[in-house]
Amino acid sequence: MAENDAPVQRSEYIAHRKETDEQKWEEQPLHVHLKHTAELASKLASSFDAAEWGYFSGIVHDIGKYSQKFQRKIRGENIRVDHSTAGAQLAWNKNGLYQLMSYCIAGHHAGLPDSGSKQDDGSDGTLYGRLGKKVENYEAYKQEIEISKIQRPPFSNTQGERFPNFTIAAFIRFIFSCLVDADYLDTEAFMKKERNIQYTTIEELTDRLDKYMKKKKWMENAEQETVNGHRTEILKSCISLSQGEKGIYQLTVPTGGGKTVSSLAFALHHAAQHKMERIIYVIPYTSIIEQTAEVFREILGAENVLEHHSNVNYEEKDIISDEIREKLQLATENWDCPVVVTTNVQFFESLYASRTSQCRKLHNIANSVIIYDEVQMLPVNYIKPCIVMMEQLYKYYGCTEILCTATQPAIPQFFSESVQVKELCPRVEEQFRFFKRCKLVNMGTLSEEELAEKLSDEKRALCIVNTRKEAQRLYQMMKKMGREDVFHLSTTMYPKHRQKKYAEIKNRLAEGKTCLVISTSLVEAGVDLDFDTVYREKSGLDSMIQAAGRCNRNGKRKIEESNTYIFSLENAKEVQSQKLALAVTETLMQKNMELDMPETIESYFEQLYHYKGKSLDEKDIVGRFKRGDLPFRKVSEDFHLIGKEGISILITKEAEARTIFEEIRQKGMTKELLRKASRYSVNVYLQDAEKFFQNGMIEELSMQGKTNLFVISDEKKYTDEYGLMLEIEEGEGIFF
Repeated sequence: MAENDAPVQRSEYIAHRKETDEQKWEEQPLHVHLKHTAELASKLASSFDAAEWGYFSGIVHDIGKYSQKFQRKIRGENIRVDHSTAGAQLAWNKNGLYQLMSYCIAGHHAGLPDSGSKQDDGSDGTLYGRLGKKVENYEAYKQEIEISKIQRPPFSNTQGERFPNFTIAAFIRFIFSCLVDADYLDTEAFMKKERNIQYTTIEELTDRLDKYMKKKKWMENAEQETVNGHRTEILKSCISLSQGEKGIYQLTVPTGGGKTVSSLAFALHHAAQHKMERIIYVIPYTSIIEQTAEVFREILGAENVLEHHSNVNYEEKDIISDEIREKLQLATENWDCPVVVTTNVQFFESLYASRTSQCRKLHNIANSVIIYDEVQMLPVNYIKPCIVMMEQLYKYYGCTEILCTATQPAIPQFFSESVQVKELCPRVEEQFRFFKRCKLVNMGTLSEEELAEKLSDEKRALCIVNTRKEAQRLYQMMKKMGREDVFHLSTTMYPKHRQKKYAEIKNRLAEGKTCLVISTSLVEAGVDLDFDTVYREKSGLDSMIQAAGRCNRNGKRKIEESNTYIFSLENAKEVQSQKLALAVTETLMQKNMELDMPETIESYFEQLYHYKGKSLDEKDIVGRFKRGDLPFRKVSEDFHLIGKEGISILITKEAEARTIFEEIRQKGMTKELLRKASRYSVNVYLQDAEKFFQNGMIEELSMQGKTNLFVISDEKKYTDEYGLMLEIEEGEGIFF
């Protein structure tokens, strides 16, 4: 330690200071901040029975602020001081269990560090590097605070744990979350004002749902062989089984079976029974999130439903008041809300994150009911780390989890033997036969011209193809054939544009007008659209069945009149990522199995996962956590459910997008501007991006850190019909 100057008096050790309206300085004593943070972190960690761990991390985290140098800095001297390393070193030197907390304390501003090696120095940013770093003398802490003790291991029973080092790493993340949130909240209470946010209790929300169901008469007619009768049977089963023990469940409900409300009913009644704190819905697509959140807001009240994903903009939601808007915007920071609706990406990437902003919410996942809607959409290459984390949440953090879909993947095989997955849907096979709405018909191989000819005769049809370029070509062919009622949906359109198109299509279908939609797979799962006929290019079995769920969705037509046609496109470019799924699907089709039944779907996923083998965790996320080596930062950089090999292109056709563009140019990129820009941006692969750049279609807007944002420079290359035009002649920038 550096030589200490003359010790300051007790009253002069401060953690924060702020200027008051009277142009005076108000100071927060350091010992007050440490004790407040420790008490709050302890309370947060108590949700997974780790209160003393939370308290220790809080009481030690800012102990380095007791140095003379920091005290000069906090009072205005322009010097740099590392105040986090001192507490990390103190924890490490206490040995044993305390050393786990060194990661949390060292990273409470910069994020969880990697372990590194003993040869590292302070410049490496690893934990070992920080442990060997020279720090300022902070011994004055002994005048004011007492370091608490940790007397129990993190878990009472980990016998037989398959991944013990992974379990320790997850525990560190959860304590880190408690520390970061407590630190933020106490600092915010001093610098601004203390949050005094009240939500409706889980018990009251359960009562609201029960009253809503009674009003809608959803609990009636359970014995009748009608759509409502079967939906009521499923709903009643979920409510009855909600009184069971915490655990992992699956809800295998066919399209039209009412799984959204049934899963909510189970979740609320189960949470009320077990005194759980919140419901978290994890959903693959933002389009499904938006419609799910709307249903929940209607039943439970807008102030109790947090919709958290990259495209949400509470400023545009006129359904909520300013007070509710502010409450929900604050809740995005730490998920302190009774019902959270979020994406697979937001949920799982947060659980593998190292950054403070992402990890802050994790402790509020503990003691929750988590519903994984359309669970089959979890990327196969990351399925193992997702499942291992699911098991951690159930075994060590008091969560109940529900695998919810019409195409149930064979996930239970990956859980340890002690985990028994229970089915919530009664008479699963009978439900699937009852809710069968269409026939699957194999058309074999078609040319694009033959496919276009067949589509030209359809009145209300959806055609899904495997690539965005195919969708654009087929749409253009239909326009040339005189179809004025044809629509194109694709991720070549920025999110706000897609929402407008989706609303237009939905209204047209509701009015009974003719409508032909050419789309990529984004409309397959959970989207509330009902077509007379569906065409689906051959792909994975789950995708084809989900597409069939858009055919005669509301059951208004006879099955004999409702077909989902499966076809292969002649000379179609092979999509490498779909190659194995296609091969497994072909095998099942050759066996003439009933494709849309649970037994076949389970067989499909079992074979798919078997052939994937080690690539179920293609970056060895789970295996990289070893004794003495916890690579938090490296794993965080590598764990991305959606590949990062592309770029985002800001489309400036709308006034708000142009305003965002000007703000980025003038102020530089910020997190808030990036979030706003995402609603007007299209993501493209690198090979397409290179062509666009070479042909002057796009120009660099921001390359700060890992942000990779470009802006369209030729707005003619983005149209209302196609979105971003993907096919260009290299060197000329000419389309088609």
